[in-house]
Amino acid sequence: MNRLKQRWSVICGGWWFAALWGTLLKWIVLGSGVGILAGTASAFFLKSLDYVTDLRMNNPWLLFLLPLGGALVSFLYLRYGKNSAKGNNLILEQIHDGKETIPLRMAPLVLFGTIITHLFGGSAGREGTAVQMGGSLAEGFGKLLRVGPVDRKILLICGISGGFGSIFGTPLAGTVFGLEVLAIGLISHEALIPAFIASFVGNIVATSFWGVTHLHYPIGEIPALSLMVVLKVVLASILFGLTSTLFSELTHTLKKGYTRFFKNPMVKSAVGGLMIIALVYVLGTRDYLGLGIPLIQESFTGDVSPFAFLGKLVFTSLTLGAGFQGGEVTPLFAIGATLGNALSGFLHLYAPFLAALGFIAVFCGATNTPIACFLMGIELFGADAAIYLFIACIVSYLFSGHTGIYTSQQIGISKSHFISIPQGTTLATVKSLKKKIKGSTGEESRG
Repeated sequence: MNRLKQRWSVICGGWWFAALWGTLLKWIVLGSGVGILAGTASAFFLKSLDYVTDLRMNNPWLLFLLPLGGALVSFLYLRYGKNSAKGNNLILEQIHDGKETIPLRMAPLVLFGTIITHLFGGSAGREGTAVQMGGSLAEGFGKLLRVGPVDRKILLICGISGGFGSIFGTPLAGTVFGLEVLAIGLISHEALIPAFIASFVGNIVATSFWGVTHLHYPIGEIPALSLMVVLKVVLASILFGLTSTLFSELTHTLKKGYTRFFKNPMVKSAVGGLMIIALVYVLGTRDYLGLGIPLIQESFTGDVSPFAFLGKLVFTSLTLGAGFQGGEVTPLFAIGATLGNALSGFLHLYAPFLAALGFIAVFCGATNTPIACFLMGIELFGADAAIYLFIACIVSYLFSGHTGIYTSQQIGISKSHFISIPQGTTLATVKSLKKKIKGSTGEESRG
């Protein structure tokens, strides 16, 4: 009997070991496939983006075509996009047991739409485009292989991670972003290895195979650790978190406002384009158009206007609120870096140091992904400032509250035990929940 038990344990141990190896090999193949697709798409997008940005800079008159370009893209989405207009939120919904299909057409539509936005001077980013292309291509890849529902969700996470890691050259941040962005306070380790493979391969494909280069910024001198410096960093991080909330709320409000006044999406985008043009000439500057990379560079190497962060914030919210395509993250980098630079004189800290903290912290508050943003800080600025980068992320994460740029992001765990929110509530519905709580409290007090 003992011998039989020993043999059975050996067989079971062998099967367990074989199953683990099988899982690893399976996701090396599938994750690499998504990474190759996402990295290639990101490389093509980044090279196209560089080309149209140079074209716009050398031909300032292209700005006057922004209303026409916005109307054209809105027409294409209206006519051919189907549910592609949901953007990143569609991918998040499908990972959360959604019943819709992510159409393959989402990839070329968002690519073309974002290129048009940047060609004519809209203020937008690139992460949304990379994530949507990655998710759409991952969905198509999964259909081709006829994967099951569980593997489909993991492939979609791979698409997010592969797109994010390859667009910014940050494979570790890309890995965790795909896991962390799904629900506030929760990380699914089920897709940890597949997401890393997709992000790592996507970055290698974009940089080593297609020759994409990524910008890095000098953080400069890092202050010695002391109580006073930590308190200053905490204060700055609170402001970073509140700024991310302002950006998220303003963008959502403008989207609703545009839609309320202009039912036709083409008219909505055209009016938004006209507002951007008018604002350029009212302020007398074009610094807030496009990605905002010159603003980021100036934040690390010199001085910027103390209100530059507000200008970039308003331009980006107006652009995205009107229905133009593009992401939010690179403008958030610019908003955070310029705000950090502006705070340096007030807090008596080095401008590049605070710019680096703002760079990741405003992004963190808007996406509710503190671990991914911390890893991005390490990958971009090095580990010497790790303690400050971590403080900036977690404080900004807390003070951004239950807001964010992705309305389909779920709240897995409330940020405060004093705030009761049912698990699975999305950011889109948390406001209505607050109103109900206030209403019921008011009725109880009257009773």
